[in-house]
Amino acid sequence: MSIESDMIHVEVVYALPHEQRVFNLVVNNQATAEEIIRQSGVLELYPEIDLNKNKIGVYSRNVRLDATVRDKDRIEIYRPLLADPKEIRRKRAEQAKAAGSADPVTGGKPNTLRKSD
Repeated sequence: MSIESDMIHVEVVYALPHEQRVFNLVVNNQATAEEIIRQSGVLELYPEIDLNKNKIGVYSRNVRLDATVRDKDRIEIYRPLLADPKEIRRKRAEQAKAAGSADPVTGGKPNTLRKSD
């Protein structure tokens, strides 16, 4: 096997609200996702990334740091959510009930076909 056949092309991606950084690398085909991220230099440019806290994935599928990747894979580093989506929906439903624009029983849209007592 030649040295060239032991190498694969991968991307490491980190997205911020107003910018996306893509790092193209050629690495050994046995390298783990963590090794590739460290080789990319993204951790030096964005010190807020903590691989013990930030989740990573390959094409939107969560993977572990010790996962191996294939040729032309894209390793994505995910930022933590700023707000819990469930909590936001709950607050929105409470506000709609308080404003009278939601069904007081279900919390959803008012049922116009329901008999009023």
